[in-house]
Amino acid sequence: MDCLGRERDHATRTCNAAVLWTMLAIGSGSIAWPAQAAPFAYVANAASFDVSVIDTATKTVVATIPVGRSPFAVAVAPGGQKVYVENTGDNSVSVIDATKNAVAATILVGHSPSGLAVTPDGKNVYVAISGDNAVAVIDAASNTVAATIPVGNTPVELAIARDGKQAYVANLISNSVSVIDTMTRKVTATIPTKRYPYGVAVTPDGKEIYVTHRGENVVSVIDAATKSVSNAIPVGGQSFGVAITPNGKRAYVTVDDPAGVSVIDTANKQVAAKVPALRYPSGIAITPDGKEVYVSISFTSSSVWVIDAATNTVAAEVSAGNMPHGVGIMPAPPGASFLSFNARLQIETGRDKAFALQSSFTLSSAKSNGINPGAEPTLLQVGGFAATIPAGSFKKRADGLFTYAGIVDGVKLKALIRPTGALRYAFLAAAEGVTLNAPQNPVPLMLSIGDDSGATSVKAHFEREHQAYVGLDF
Repeated sequence: MDCLGRERDHATRTCNAAVLWTMLAIGSGSIAWPAQAAPFAYVANAASFDVSVIDTATKTVVATIPVGRSPFAVAVAPGGQKVYVENTGDNSVSVIDATKNAVAATILVGHSPSGLAVTPDGKNVYVAISGDNAVAVIDAASNTVAATIPVGNTPVELAIARDGKQAYVANLISNSVSVIDTMTRKVTATIPTKRYPYGVAVTPDGKEIYVTHRGENVVSVIDAATKSVSNAIPVGGQSFGVAITPNGKRAYVTVDDPAGVSVIDTANKQVAAKVPALRYPSGIAITPDGKEVYVSISFTSSSVWVIDAATNTVAAEVSAGNMPHGVGIMPAPPGASFLSFNARLQIETGRDKAFALQSSFTLSSAKSNGINPGAEPTLLQVGGFAATIPAGSFKKRADGLFTYAGIVDGVKLKALIRPTGALRYAFLAAAEGVTLNAPQNPVPLMLSIGDDSGATSVKAHFEREHQAYVGLDF
């Protein structure tokens, strides 16, 4: 039996879990999977100079992370391993290692940063620098500013299209939105808008951009193809934050007075519901499954409200730090999202430093064109570990299973993909010689196969020695 090249000291240490994995790989029985774990929400508290980490499963704050002065905006990188926080008072961006809930780096970016967004591939962070009338582009690998792009007067918030090709920047004082080509890092268009544009969100298909206004009681809708405003939707007051559901059917907008959250039907461009709130709701973010909306209440309550998107009612209130503002949640991965994604994870933190992952996923019949593991690249992220298995690396066996065994960045990795039904698959992976940096629990998890992907967090089982299974029997 192959345990990735390590002989155990005694016969009792012969990777007993391999039996389970072999049965899973070749057997016909069904598996009872646990409920899918939920991601974390990160809330920037402008007056207490810290970030509250909320477990969206339990609706409780599980960590508080000190950052710079006057943090306002938050952006979570794909996979949930890094969180970026702009500190307006320090002219900086804090880089949080989400596997440790600690600041790993601080980057000086320019005078009065105000908003930021991460590219879908996680390689760059775009930061609106309101005091310099520019956007700074951070190289996520080196944590340095790689470029500075002049835009309009007082850029405040920005968003990046899901394909990563365009960034849209709201210029508060010049009443416009700048369109940046992320390949050339140049402004390709400047779109006039109503007064004081502020929040920005792009629909999942990239066809429309929703823009809030501090000086008008409407939300503007920009047509990405014509680069012009196509609609102005009355929302009942001056608006601040905006977030769009992963399926693109609803836009949630925070409105000052009368205070609340306006829910826009993106098909008919009308407000379909209004969720009353305390005064000054500001930051807003939606969970990757689209089921919950997190809204910070900045001035009248040091709390975050959780809206049930099915009923558009407040389902919970979570205490945060002083003056909560920006909210960030791990984004839905690019491409066609899995209809469901569940997992089990064992981590060995002792001598072997290994993990064993069992997962199952279902493709979306409406959006997916299927997967071909033998011809498509596979990306796996488990906590602080990320590995790309190049296209052509998986080998198809006679029984229909796809298998991979190799070394990625010095880590011994094996993986198996097995069809389990119509659009349903099991994905198994085992690694040895991998350091996950004592990851938080639940552990962020992302899997992409070609243009199909899923992201979640999973409660891991930790062991010191000889307990976590570190191999696959093929």
